[in-house]
Amino acid sequence: MSTTNISPATLSNIARPPQPSAFSNALVFGWRAVLKFKHVPEQLFDLIMTPLMFTLLFTFVFGGALAGSTSDYLQFFLPGILVQTVVFNSVYSGMGLSTDLSKGLFERFRSLPIWSLAPFAGLMVGDVLRHIIAGLIILGVGLALGYRPEAGLVGVVASFALLIAIGFGVGWIFIVLGLLIRTPMTVMTIGFTFIFPLVFASNIMVRPETMPGWLEAFVVRNPVSHMTTALRGLMAGEATSGQVLLALAAPALLTLVLAPVVLWLYRRN
Repeated sequence: MSTTNISPATLSNIARPPQPSAFSNALVFGWRAVLKFKHVPEQLFDLIMTPLMFTLLFTFVFGGALAGSTSDYLQFFLPGILVQTVVFNSVYSGMGLSTDLSKGLFERFRSLPIWSLAPFAGLMVGDVLRHIIAGLIILGVGLALGYRPEAGLVGVVASFALLIAIGFGVGWIFIVLGLLIRTPMTVMTIGFTFIFPLVFASNIMVRPETMPGWLEAFVVRNPVSHMTTALRGLMAGEATSGQVLLALAAPALLTLVLAPVVLWLYRRN
């Protein structure tokens, strides 16, 4: 057997492969997020069953008492349950990050010649998929039960764009928690402890004017209420630019404040 000797000069003339762009790095980690649905299908069960139970339970058990009829209540409630679902699903970002950190995966990612934020871009892709899947299922169930978005397809598309923006902004909270806390269940517990008062003390399920004055004052200023009001308006074709801007204010602020914190925590670890 003969061997071919390659001189260093020859090797130096071989072109290096182009370094992957930040976008291609993000796509790779986004594909990793997609594969998680295949290998951990129980995520889809959690993703679907909780909002589905809320939708059916509140519509048929409380709808008549709260709005006079289940059909009227469904028109009021369904946009709100979409907001609630997106906010709740954002917890999975922190849980997934905490799981990866506990397994040492991010130490391996740091050793690779990739864009430093590519792993977080993958988490965001997973979030967007979760929000879209859950939102479409809830909307489908709502349509089957009699919900009708008066703005039609345009209103639905605009509503889902707003939902994705909301999920993107809220997700930073749980990414910070995932970087600080290495136990996924603790991330979930702390996350829901923070989220529950904001979600349930809002206008998702009932109108603020039916509440005590001190609680109404909080609810009408709650960012979740602004998100829900804007989504109802988009679905009905009645949203104003002011309502949409108010809904986007909290996600934009969270992104501006917490994205640098995430980068700092990631580089410090």
